[in-house]
Amino acid sequence: MDITTSLATARLLGQQRMMEVTANNIANANTPGYRTTRVQFSDWIDPGLGVDGPQGSKPTIYPQDRATWRETQPGTVTHTGNPYDLAITGDGYFSISTPNGVRLTRDGRFGLMPDGTIADSAGNALLGTDGRPIQLSPSDTQVHIAGDGTISTENGQVGKVGVVVPKVPAKMQAEGSANFRVDDGTTPVTTPSIVQGAMEDSNVQPVLELTRMMDNERQFQMLTQLVQAEGDRQQNAIEKLLPQNGS
Repeated sequence: MDITTSLATARLLGQQRMMEVTANNIANANTPGYRTTRVQFSDWIDPGLGVDGPQGSKPTIYPQDRATWRETQPGTVTHTGNPYDLAITGDGYFSISTPNGVRLTRDGRFGLMPDGTIADSAGNALLGTDGRPIQLSPSDTQVHIAGDGTISTENGQVGKVGVVVPKVPAKMQAEGSANFRVDDGTTPVTTPSIVQGAMEDSNVQPVLELTRMMDNERQFQMLTQLVQAEGDRQQNAIEKLLPQNGS
């Protein structure tokens, strides 16, 4: 494969990856707590081992998909009226207990389980500052959650919602649309800011993502046409050279 086709193919793979990520952002535009994802590219320089290029030639540089990163600006806070829905307006994540271990999330859509445990829609318990599930008694009917996460009822203080930040944010690994796995530990947020009866919307900007999608599609089509044109050029050259070689 010649350099032109190799470079175009590498760029095609990059554009395909960008389209996949953008499509996922659009699909999660209405997912509470979702963070817009972007692709991080870098340059890979072909060392050309064992090949001496002509004088003055430059190395071949290919685009390389290195990783994805998330935009951290908060989403809009929407008031729901559900006393168990919670929104974090500052830094930090809720901790929830899942079958696979503790996970972090900004999705604050919580409710009350039959046993009094505050949990998300999948039944994962919301954890308090002590690392344990927060559980109310049948007599706890008037629930108030303060801005610092303190939970009180007519019977007194019940617990405190734990809000944490990862020690190494760059190593957070997404699981599903709104949960994250952290293997390097977390640190408690000393002064969290929680809003009761509300949830944080996705920070995806649908119009911007649709514009990105259309731009990615145009570039993908252009690169596809380039690869096709280069293939036709090579085929024409071969057809013209073959009779001469056979004569």
